[in-house]
Amino acid sequence: MKKITLPERAHWRDHAKDVGFTFADMHGEPYWDETSAYAFTLEQIETDLEDPSTALHDMCREAVAEIIASESLMEKLAIPQAHRDLVAESWKRGDPEIYGRFDFAYDGQTPAKLLEYNADTPTSLYESAAFQWQWLEDQLHAGVLPAGTDQFNGIHEALVARFAEVFETNSDLHFTAVAGNPEDYGTVEAMGWAAREAGLGAHYCDLDKIALSEDGQFLDDEDRRIAVLFKLYPWEDLLRDDYANHIDGSCCLFLEPAWKALLSNKGLLPVLWEMFEGHPNLLPAFFEADLNDTRPGRGASAAAFARAEAQLDAGHVRKPILSREGASVSIFKSGQVVEESKNTDYSEHPRIIQAYAPLPQFDGFRPVVGAWIIGQACAGIGLREDRSRITQDLSRFKPHFIVA
Repeated sequence: MKKITLPERAHWRDHAKDVGFTFADMHGEPYWDETSAYAFTLEQIETDLEDPSTALHDMCREAVAEIIASESLMEKLAIPQAHRDLVAESWKRGDPEIYGRFDFAYDGQTPAKLLEYNADTPTSLYESAAFQWQWLEDQLHAGVLPAGTDQFNGIHEALVARFAEVFETNSDLHFTAVAGNPEDYGTVEAMGWAAREAGLGAHYCDLDKIALSEDGQFLDDEDRRIAVLFKLYPWEDLLRDDYANHIDGSCCLFLEPAWKALLSNKGLLPVLWEMFEGHPNLLPAFFEADLNDTRPGRGASAAAFARAEAQLDAGHVRKPILSREGASVSIFKSGQVVEESKNTDYSEHPRIIQAYAPLPQFDGFRPVVGAWIIGQACAGIGLREDRSRITQDLSRFKPHFIVA
């Protein structure tokens, strides 16, 4: 794994405008940055990222079954009591999943370490699936990259195949996101593009324009019934909205399904560690409330904590179970805060403690590898980097390639 300085394409910003990539620059700073790219060997991709990601997703599905069966775990993950049956039934029915993104700390030499799973509403999809592939093709054509250079990126093709697998041809799907957010719309449009290519109908409606019919069905802004809804809106918020009271009787299939609320929750991380302690791609993780609980009967987690205590003392991260873009995250080393997010929007939520895995540094930037799960297999990666130890909303997206 190396970071290679490369010439930018002369007219990439014009191309970005032409294809609707309007957030390539944000707030006066570059979001898409092709002044350099990350290079991987094929073995690093296949052995260190692709295969472990697919295996981790299988483990996550095992964790869902474990959480569904435990009222205590549903409570720890702050799933609202009123909607726990909704979450559980979506799993028992086998409601289909489409996509998710693991975020890894990876230095090209040691096993990738799972930082979190964006399993419900991951963004950066368009950049990963389409724009970085166009970058590769353009740089190959210009001779900047040698012939035979590849990229781990079958994301769009996998999405098309997944939609075709789950839905019959000509089925109508609806897509929604909060209005006025170009990045969210870019993700939704990338999903709609894949659905259309799979032979499905794809209709977009702003979230705040979705209505409810007299018989309890969701309607779009043209009063059409919504039978399938891809919503780029997190379950942790939806389950606390008035909308949630109408989901059960709406006969609407939601994408991602309600059971994904268990995987997009950082409470997943201590559950995984308890189930698969010592797995090379996992970091020791615990519910903070458990560590503060001195009552008898906490033996299993107390013993696991004792085994991980030295590693946690050397460095750990405190994260709310519900948090986005690094908000309300603090990093400790030897008991001292070394970095914390200025955004405290999620500070009221219960927290987990996770062992600290330092990100590698390249030219003062720290990359996080995002591994995309489509269906139940890893189909590609995208990278974001930041000078901060905490990846944030304006962290830069970087293209990658596989050295021939």
